Amino acid sequence: MTVTTAALPFDPAGIQLNAKLGLSRGLYENLRARILDGRLGRGTRMPASRDLARALGVSRNTVTRAYDQLYAEGYLASRVGDGTYVAVLEGVTEKLSTKLSTGLSLGLPTGLSTKWGENTGCVSSEVIHTEACKRLAEHHLPPFRSGPPRAFRVGIPAFDLFPFATWAKLYGDFWRNPAPELLGYGDPAGDPELRSLIAAYLRSSRGLNCSAEQILITTGAQEAISLCAQLLVNPEDRVAVENPGYRAAGHAFINAGAKLKGVPVDGEGLVCSALDEGEPSRMVYVTPAHQYPTGVTLSLARRLALLDWAERHQGWVVEDDYDGEYRYSGAPLAPLAALDRSGRVLYVGTFGKVAFPGLRLGYLVVPAGLVEAFSRKRAVALRHSEIGIQRVMARFIAEGHFQRHIRRMRRAALARRDVLLGNWPADTPGVGPLPPVAAGLHFTVAVDSVAREERLVAAAEAAGVELNGLSHYWLPESAEPVDNRAGLVLGFAAVAPAATLAALDRLRQAWKD
Repeated sequence: MTVTTAALPFDPAGIQLNAKLGLSRGLYENLRARILDGRLGRGTRMPASRDLARALGVSRNTVTRAYDQLYAEGYLASRVGDGTYVAVLEGVTEKLSTKLSTGLSLGLPTGLSTKWGENTGCVSSEVIHTEACKRLAEHHLPPFRSGPPRAFRVGIPAFDLFPFATWAKLYGDFWRNPAPELLGYGDPAGDPELRSLIAAYLRSSRGLNCSAEQILITTGAQEAISLCAQLLVNPEDRVAVENPGYRAAGHAFINAGAKLKGVPVDGEGLVCSALDEGEPSRMVYVTPAHQYPTGVTLSLARRLALLDWAERHQGWVVEDDYDGEYRYSGAPLAPLAALDRSGRVLYVGTFGKVAFPGLRLGYLVVPAGLVEAFSRKRAVALRHSEIGIQRVMARFIAEGHFQRHIRRMRRAALARRDVLLGNWPADTPGVGPLPPVAAGLHFTVAVDSVAREERLVAAAEAAGVELNGLSHYWLPESAEPVDNRAGLVLGFAAVAPAATLAALDRLRQAWKD
């Protein structure tokens, strides 16, 4: 039995409309809010459109459009010969009113609490109380630096040298008359033409003998790392990571349910002997070409030791070829995957360090036995990739633009490195000597304490110069003494030499004050 209550007469007091937002839209939202929070109870008779228009000082059409939308969404109902009333929706307005009174959003959740159990006002802890959300609350990526590149931003190549005119022509050529078969659902592993060209490039430039079928196109290195974590790691498995290292990779493994094992890095790269200490690991993540963030290169002896570990333990090695295209003496080193004879290495590559990160284009080379599983996993997550960027990159490579651009970027990065090294304020108290820089787009210089590191970074930031503190790259539970973790991480490719010199002048003054 339904119990009805007497409805209060409609009162237009308090309705305020903003012409910039649209009068009819504003009126609709005002009336809907009053219905949802109970100020307009069910069964309330609404004034005639002419009367309400007169009371609010708007046109009748404004009121009619607002009423029409409320009718369409079920908030209002008409009675033949008796006008318009707030609809009687059994139980609905009461539930919505209860939600409003408890402070919950009526829309979709827009964020997770950074402190578990804290109600952000967007979603309750009960709604997101899963192990996955708990892990994500503690292990997520921080926001990226915004704005145009500044000295000495890490991880950014020379945007100013990219041949945008050539890229725009190739992009326009593709979209002026795309083949119909490319406009439907494609291969989840990516465009076959681009995969074939990447395979040819890796064979010729890196000595990595792989087929197009072994390559998956990704939206960057992070997606490739996440795919490896989701498919090859079981909950509670241990994954060994470089320490200090690329924390975003660690977050991907933890969010897949793994536990991290920090492995020290020295002058030869990852200390492979530490892999056999303590609980065994199922996987190792490594940046052998140019370790992130220390900048060292994994020695040949360590490379062979790591491959031997993978074969003995039937473990996996995720090789992130970070900055692999940038080597300033001799050819780029052959990757681990090129030395792998047991099918245990997964190779992660990206176009972001040669072109620009906003391109969102990378790739993953997997052992032949894993091709089908990785393709299926990517199909479940994304179904397939955007085709335009992939086809344009395929043309960019096939016509020789990519190879010419890499050579130009190497020359420019070398020149920008030399400007920074040659003008660095070497007499800064508490800052160690500059290291040799034979590869990559950044280097790390030691600092005598974390407190000193923080002061130097803060002073640089105040002067408009970006520096990263090395202490932030360490795992929280590291055994290394705190002050031994201090340092400065500097990228040198993001800006032209003149901007580098200007930044060094500001830095020198800031550190002197």
